[in-house]
Formats: sequence, C-alpha cells, structure tokens
Amino acid sequence: MRTYSTARRPFRTAAATRTTGTRAIAALAALTAGAVLLTGCGGDDGTAGADGKITLRIGTFGSFGYDDKTGAKLYAEYEKLHPNIKIVESNVADGQKYWDTLKLRLSRNSGLADIQALEVGYIAEATGPAMAAKWADLGKTGGADLDAFLDWKVKQATTADGKVIGLGTDIGPMAICYNKELFGKAGLPTDRTEVAKLWAGDWAKFVETGRTYAKKAPAGTAFHDSASGLFNAVLSSSPVQYADASGQLDWENSPGVKQAWNTAVDAARGGLTAKLRQFDEKGTWNAAFKNARFATVACPSWMTGIIKDQAGPDNQGKWDIAAPPVAGNWGGSFLAVPKSGKHVEEAAKLAAWLTAPEQHAKVFGVNGNIPSTKDTLSSPAVQGAKLPYFGDTPVGQIYSAAAAGIRPAPISRWDGQVKTFLTDNGILDIEQRGTDPAKAWENVKKLVDDKIDQ
Repeated sequence: MRTYSTARRPFRTAAATRTTGTRAIAALAALTAGAVLLTGCGGDDGTAGADGKITLRIGTFGSFGYDDKTGAKLYAEYEKLHPNIKIVESNVADGQKYWDTLKLRLSRNSGLADIQALEVGYIAEATGPAMAAKWADLGKTGGADLDAFLDWKVKQATTADGKVIGLGTDIGPMAICYNKELFGKAGLPTDRTEVAKLWAGDWAKFVETGRTYAKKAPAGTAFHDSASGLFNAVLSSSPVQYADASGQLDWENSPGVKQAWNTAVDAARGGLTAKLRQFDEKGTWNAAFKNARFATVACPSWMTGIIKDQAGPDNQGKWDIAAPPVAGNWGGSFLAVPKSGKHVEEAAKLAAWLTAPEQHAKVFGVNGNIPSTKDTLSSPAVQGAKLPYFGDTPVGQIYSAAAAGIRPAPISRWDGQVKTFLTDNGILDIEQRGTDPAKAWENVKKLVDDKIDQ
C-alpha cells in the first residue's frame, strides 16, 4: 500500500493525508483517530494467554493483503504453521493519522503493536537519529533473507549505523486504471494499448485527454478522481522530488514538485476531476468507485486491490489498466518491529515470513501488490498473473515491466508531511474551494515553515 501509500498504501500508500492545524490540535486528532489502535495494542503483559497462545498484534494502514477476509489469508496460514501464535491486525485508512499516532506511541514506548507498518514517505524519519534506536534490527533478528530484497529497498530501511529496521512489503510501480465503459461512452478508445497512446510520454497529454473526455462525458462523471492523486502520480515519475541529492528537504526548488503542482492545478481548474479526497474518512472516495463517478485513477500496483474492494462485484470487468505517461513509483511500505515490544523475537519471525518471496507472490495474486523481492518479480507467478477483477489484463507483465524502470528518488525525513501539506492544504483547497493557486502555494510554505523544524 502501500501503500502507502500512501495507502498505499496507499498513503500506500497507501497515500497519506490529513488537514493540519496547530501542533496541539494535530496531536489530539492523531490520538482520536488512533483510538482503536491504541486500545487494540494494550493489555498484553508479554506472557502467553490462558490458551497457551502468544498474541501478535500488527498495526497497518490501507490494504496490505495479508488478512483472512479479503486478502491472501496469510494470518490463518501462519497460525496453522505455528499453533502457539494468534495474530490480530488493527488497520486504519488514513496513513498520515496512522503515522502521527505511531510517532506518539514510539515517544512513550507504549501502546505499540508487535509489528508496525511503515510507509516509504516516512522511512527516512523512522531510520533517522530520533527513532533509529526504537526498532529491532531485522537483519539480525527473525531470520529474514535480506539478499532476497531489491537492494534499494533494503537501503531505504537501513540506519546510519547499518541496522535494518524494516522489511519491504511492496513497491508502487505506476499505471493508469480506467473505466472502459465510461471511456466508450465518451468516445475514447477502450483497448489498453490504444488508451496508453493517448498520453504516452507526457502528463500534459493525460490532461488533454481529460478535456476530450469532458466533451462527451456521461452525466455526473469526471475524467479523474482527484487532483491530489494526480499530483502524487506525476511526482512519482520524477527523479527529483521533495529532497535534493543529499537527502535534504528542498521541495520549493524541486522541478518534480513544480511539474506535479502545475499539472494537478491545470486539471483541477479545468474541471477534470471529481474533487475527491483520496482515503477520506467519510468514505466518499470509496463510494465514488462503486458509483462510477470518475473514469481514471492514478494506479500504483496497490491501487488495484482498492478498486476491487471499493468498486465491488457490479463493476467487475469494467476496469482496465494502461501504461502511464511516464513510469514512476508511488508508495511502497515496510514491516518494522518496535524494540520495546513484549514479543520481539516472535514478531520478527512473523515479519520475515510475511515478507518472504513466497508470501509476496500470494499477496500479489490476490491483492495486486507488487513484491519488493527480486526473484518474485521475475517469477511465473507474477509474470503470468491476471487479477480476476480485471479480466484478461496482463497485470503481472504491466507492473513488473514498470518496476524494472524504477530509479528511486532521494528521500528526506519530511517527505510525508510536505506531501500532506501540498495535497490537503494546497491542491485540495484549489480543487474544492477555488483558492487561487499562488495563495495556496504560499499557504503551504507557511505550514512547512511553521510545522517542520529543519
């Protein structure tokens, strides 16, 4: 999800979003939003229960695809292999609020799950000097094979002193998911190869396709779901994002940020979006999938699971996947084990098992999350994969090809927060409230200056 990315993630992943006020209000909001997780992770004294089982709690956001209801049923499989283990997952939709709550728990060393998911936008902060000592070294505990992961994925989760604090779950190679039925009604091609040609090589062509769609758009529909989602997609395709080459925050001077901002603003002011906030708590964005309110969504691999869950059975076969204007990576997450947990060794073993190549392949087959292990990407299980919800779409080939071109941009410890300010307090204001773009940009600058201590 990761992501995820923001859920992911997104957020993953999950994509991670929130509206930010004062520090005190933000902390209170995080506490409120995380109440379920906080209560869900307490009450364990570190010993086995009356039934002799150890309960391992996992805190996640977005859709990781492990669960026994709509995921790959990995928890049930692990419990069968380890009869002394019981797994309980606590999940929230909003990755930013998840992270705010997690930071508070880490500062207090209380209320933590045995395993905590981390979105890539926050991994630099998690590995930084303030938090590095909070995590178990999963290169030494749990038995994970670090050589199985993509090298850059391991590097992202490695602290300055060489400790690996997170095991890669997924990565977020980009595509564009589109509603074939809506495209046909608007007079656009529906074949994925022809659709990709509409915008090949240039995000400006994607916006222009939106203008073409708008001329014959079915009533009550928009071309794209969210200007903020478009911002994240465009930025994901840039080699320079929020940080400079040394990993220092430099978002104002970033050509990637400027291109993503201008593209998203163009789409928003042109009336090409459904003006939705991705992963909103009211579920409006989720409902819009089911009601077919928009024709396209920027689609990192983890988004396919969200489409399947939210568009529902009535829309099965209506969605397809085309190559994006420019390849990119949006999201991707990790599993980390807090050092203060009661079951560190057992949790590390579970994290290693969940992120092993065999389990990555199972999650991809059900949820579409592209694995972060080398051999899994090239395996027949991924290369030949087709998600039933998307019919005959060669999902594995599309996303594994996109993954091969990923060149991760430098990450600063503030990427996640700056992304939230730019999307929720900048682009969303332009999209939903008609705020002048220059004023919205200045509002973002003030928030960054006020909230981030560099």
